[in-house]
Amino acid sequence: MQQAELYHLLKQKYGFDEFRPGQLAVIQHLLAGEDVLAVLPTGTGKSLIYQLVGSVLPGLVVVVSPLISLMQDQVARLNYQGEKRVAALTSQQDYGSRQQLLNRLDQLDFLFVSPEMLNQPAVLTAVRQVQLALFVVDEAHCISTWGPDFRPDYLTLGTLRNQLGDPVTLMLTATATARIRDDITRQLRVPTAHQVLYSVNRPNIYLAVATLSDETAKRARLRQLIETVAGPVVVYFSSKRQTDLTAEWLRDVTGLRVAGYHAGLSAEDRFKIQQQFMTGQLDVICATSAFGMGINKADIRMVIHYHLPTSLADYVQEIGRAGRDGQPALAVILYVAGDEHLVQSLNDLTSATPAEIAADQQRFARKQPAQDALSEVLDHYWQRGIDPARVSEQFVARAAARQRELAALLRYVTSTTCRRAVMLSYFGEDAPEHSLTCCQLPGADLPLDQLGLKRGAAPTTSEVEDWEIQLKRLFLLNF
Repeated sequence: MQQAELYHLLKQKYGFDEFRPGQLAVIQHLLAGEDVLAVLPTGTGKSLIYQLVGSVLPGLVVVVSPLISLMQDQVARLNYQGEKRVAALTSQQDYGSRQQLLNRLDQLDFLFVSPEMLNQPAVLTAVRQVQLALFVVDEAHCISTWGPDFRPDYLTLGTLRNQLGDPVTLMLTATATARIRDDITRQLRVPTAHQVLYSVNRPNIYLAVATLSDETAKRARLRQLIETVAGPVVVYFSSKRQTDLTAEWLRDVTGLRVAGYHAGLSAEDRFKIQQQFMTGQLDVICATSAFGMGINKADIRMVIHYHLPTSLADYVQEIGRAGRDGQPALAVILYVAGDEHLVQSLNDLTSATPAEIAADQQRFARKQPAQDALSEVLDHYWQRGIDPARVSEQFVARAAARQRELAALLRYVTSTTCRRAVMLSYFGEDAPEHSLTCCQLPGADLPLDQLGLKRGAAPTTSEVEDWEIQLKRLFLLNF
């Protein structure tokens, strides 16, 4: 297909005059029958790539996606754009509904599915019976960061791809170091895939870290930021409980429209809160990392991390939800020395020693059921007859990778030089020259006036003291 024809289709079908960075190159490779790993910044229209290719090539586009909420959002967006031959196959559907969907795959253009669902024999058999236009792995970094010790079905995608006849494959992500890119192509068995790489740098997002003395100071700074910075805000937490408590408290003390969002809510409540935020009915979302993938709200002005993210790659993904309209936005980490212990504790939840792995294999051999989340993950390996020594190697390698990621994150958080340079160095990129609107150096104030992000005055000392009394009652009695 000629370039002029692609531009005509882009205008006619999607209403755009120009492709965004990376889109055209990826589309041309795919239409030429070549596999592509595309690392494109958040907000650059990655989904348009497979939509356009799917409208040109005959057959079904299978999109492997990590979250049900993300699949539902993608289906709704395609429906809104006029694509009716699209569906998601999820665990929330009953058996009959799933079977009906599998029986009419030849009537679909797009199918969204998780790796766990695609791994089911009935699903794989049904997909093998239809012509595939494209095999897409969305959020492809999950293969490396989730596969070994959290969602091991990601590690089978290479085998599944082979069983589907090695269709042309598109791997999409917003962030991936060279190590993760190698892991993706190795696991998917596409070593010669073209790599279309664009910078992770989002120059319109001002990078800041507030280093604080204790939790009280951290909460005071959170309120100050919420009341001072204009525009929609997302605040990230590691704890579902603290997400809810902080949302409740912020509603009380700021008068703003605030909601909590996490995986503990019902699917209906999550959808409702997401839609309220998207349509401007909420000012602030307090959320765990369950919120964000697929969110395409252009005017988010600030992303705050109350708790540390698990890695710099995750951080870049999450702050990339701000400023998608190209206007200035703010990303702030609230840090108290020792916060990294929480990240380490979360990492430890999915780790296992060789002795623990060997003991769990014996548990499986005795036909005893899995007792916890780790045993459920390990069952994946035992059901496939994988040797405990190989499993131990996987877990040891992933634990070492997590330690490297945490060390890199702390270098960013504690940096006394340009934070953007530290961040970009992690991804093997050179940083632009530091400027006033680049990032916050130690001791510098946030340039909210220059960024055009100021809402109003910060709370007074007496207001903070009144708030602290309420806060202690709310947090210390209920946390």
